[in-house]
Amino acid sequence: MHYWLIMPAAGSGSRFGDRLPKQYTEIRGRTLIEWALDPFARDPRCAGIVVALAPGDPHWMRVAQRDWPRLTTVEGGAERSRSVRNGLAALAGRAAAGDWVLVHDAARPCLPDADLERLLLECGDHAVGGLLAAPVADTLKLCDAGALVERTVDRAGLWRALTPQMFRYGMLCAALDAAFAAGRSPTDEAQALEWTGARPVRVQGSATNIKITTAEDLALAIALLAGASSGGAMRIGSGFDVHAFGPGDFVMLGGVRVPHTHGVLAHSDGDVVLHALCDALLGAGGLGDIGQHFRDDDPRWRGVASSGFVRSALAMLRERGLAVVNADITLLAEAPRLSGYRDEIRATVAGLLEVEAGCVNIKATTTERLGFLGRREGIAAQAVVLLREAAAAQVAAAQAGREDSST
Repeated sequence: MHYWLIMPAAGSGSRFGDRLPKQYTEIRGRTLIEWALDPFARDPRCAGIVVALAPGDPHWMRVAQRDWPRLTTVEGGAERSRSVRNGLAALAGRAAAGDWVLVHDAARPCLPDADLERLLLECGDHAVGGLLAAPVADTLKLCDAGALVERTVDRAGLWRALTPQMFRYGMLCAALDAAFAAGRSPTDEAQALEWTGARPVRVQGSATNIKITTAEDLALAIALLAGASSGGAMRIGSGFDVHAFGPGDFVMLGGVRVPHTHGVLAHSDGDVVLHALCDALLGAGGLGDIGQHFRDDDPRWRGVASSGFVRSALAMLRERGLAVVNADITLLAEAPRLSGYRDEIRATVAGLLEVEAGCVNIKATTTERLGFLGRREGIAAQAVVLLREAAAAQVAAAQAGREDSST
């Protein structure tokens, strides 16, 4: 068999509380819509994919940089059902009336492969088609406008509709057209078929096939995708930085002013410890390096404290659901010595990383008087950090911070 996929992605994500439409929020270095598209892009039975986008969507180009097989885009509508109908129209002349069409939400990044297989198997011989659904497990209460409980609703036979939903091309086109002609707007494809008198089949899906609506949903998706990924939930990054000595009477090390016979030649404050740390953070997050984000020929960074670079890197990591586990930093220099400053540097770095002091290790070594470091011509540092998927509270806090910045 083969099928076509339509993905409505024209929504603004207003309920998600962010200026960025939720389908473009990143998890583990990929946007939600990329995660949602992936099972179908990998499936050779998928004859083609149509993504319905908001008019002038400026974010899609980033997703389009990937080599998506058999994918085209179309302008979406003001409502989900209109976006789906526009996607169906884009298949005219390509899809036959009896072909299967699957519709999947762009904000459902955790579709298990087994669920897709079950849907195709159980609907493949059905005259109408059907949908993935999960049984309602919670007790349901019907409440009035004043938040008072009127009664408990019997949950027997109640199921939560999921996606993908799978219907015949001709039947779905006709059902949506009939709904629009009657002035009705279905909330999903199954409802449009129901209004015609058809009875879609219910296929049991996994409760992990969640739709991202809130920051809490995002945290759950992070955990689910971390568990499903063969790469695990940990990421490691390393960083290195070096500066030549120059005029001055102190050097900045880990945000601490350490007296010395020289200063360093640098565009910013020349803190090799924090520069190496920043590079390690960016590397672990797959975000390039410090030079890409804070160019040394940009006047904005002249003389600034390197702690700002670290905070910016951490903000980028939080947006991707990543948090610091620990950091190990080594200073390479004949001088200055760290005795008397090590604990202060450790505490300062831990504060920047928002971890306990015990999660930061500061070491120092020499090069046995070899090379430019041995000749006391400069100073260097290297750092290694470990990241993990952030807990729900951290993701919610990062989301709240983005909301605050938009007001």
